[in-house]
Amino acid sequence: MTQTEQVINVMREKGGYSTLLELNHSVDVSSWKSKTPFASIRRIVQVGPFFKIRPGLWALNECRDKVLEKLNISPAKPKNNEIFTHGYYQGLLVQIGNFHKLQTYVPAQDKNRKFLETPLSEMITVHSMYQFTYPKIIGRAKTVDVIWFNSRNMPNSFFEVEHTTDIQNSLDKFYELQDFCASFNIVADSARYNQFKDVISRSIYDDIRKRVSFQSYEKVVENYTKFSALSEFDPNPAANYGLFR
Repeated sequence: MTQTEQVINVMREKGGYSTLLELNHSVDVSSWKSKTPFASIRRIVQVGPFFKIRPGLWALNECRDKVLEKLNISPAKPKNNEIFTHGYYQGLLVQIGNFHKLQTYVPAQDKNRKFLETPLSEMITVHSMYQFTYPKIIGRAKTVDVIWFNSRNMPNSFFEVEHTTDIQNSLDKFYELQDFCASFNIVADSARYNQFKDVISRSIYDDIRKRVSFQSYEKVVENYTKFSALSEFDPNPAANYGLFR
């Protein structure tokens, strides 16, 4: 059986689609004469009978219609596509936080959104917002797309996924939360980086500009794959490797 056939069989077993991480974990590469089998898998899905759903997420051409219907993705339904994309990146961020042994939160209105076919409510570890400050600020924090909390129930990192919405609204939230020792992250398509730079350059954001990072979708996927793989053999990958660096 060829390497491509092995990848195809694993993807079929998973319902016709898979993340690169799942392929790395599930394809038996023990007989591959390659020093970088995971790079080989990445190459195979890029040139073989597969199509990319989102960065880091691939499907079989033969299962296209079934997979897109299962994930509720359709060119004719842009709103559904937006919901899928938002939930996909929220789910990746939640899993990265979980790999870091941090506590993870998404807003109440997003708990029924799905990461692929799994509701976010089944992935997070914080189901009710910690009362770590004044009620007015808590109300603002509750709307942030993903929050990581440390072992003291204090915020470690805030993430806003900006697929089509206004980046300024997210920066306004970060401005209100600036008194906490936490990182602020805008997660978006790399095509929106110049827009981010334009908005963050406004004088109103002088106090937080150096604390806000732009994380492209591709960077999130890269870290998801890296840290989840490391977590299998490193008891503390967060301490030893850092995040988004």
